[in-house]
Amino acid sequence: MSQVPLPGASTALTMGIIGVITPFVCCGPFAIIFGIIGLTNAKNAEKLYRNNPEAYSGYENAKTGKTLSYISIGLSALLLLFTILYFGAIIAFFSTDGFGGHWD
Repeated sequence: MSQVPLPGASTALTMGIIGVITPFVCCGPFAIIFGIIGLTNAKNAEKLYRNNPEAYSGYENAKTGKTLSYISIGLSALLLLFTILYFGAIIAFFSTDGFGGHWD
């Protein structure tokens, strides 16, 4: 019996890789989108594989894509938190007249 490639496994892997690279190259919030897409594809692929494991090959791609998708969501959340804190500090700095010291 020949095995067919697991549908969605390669897409999950691709989205996971793009999601990990995106925060460092472009903007962080897009990695959440790629991570969620990769995660849903990996979960659908795992469901298909568990229903009929002998019919499909490439389950490793789905597992790796799921892991990379979780990493990309975590990286994106950290970068989003850092961006909020960074711009919050800048706004606080300018709204309180710098360091608040008077240089007379």
